[in-house]
Amino acid sequence: MKAHTSEHGAHARVGDEIVVGGPSVGQAGRDGEVVGLHHDDGTPPYDVRWSDTGKTTLFFPGPDAHIRHLGADDSG
Repeated sequence: MKAHTSEHGAHARVGDEIVVGGPSVGQAGRDGEVVGLHHDDGTPPYDVRWSDTGKTTLFFPGPDAHIRHLGADDSG
């Protein structure tokens, strides 16, 4: 799982998955789907619908967050 980043940080598209690590060792993280962008270039913040609650929140990714481009080839 590789985040798409540039000199300005992370970039996402609608439909991408956000995965956030757990708050401490042994605690589960969470994931959600990017359902809205606030900037045309895909930079944060994002509207994310979380899989554990079904709620949509405004999300500013931290260093423990990764973007997975679903359906994209991350091998290159």
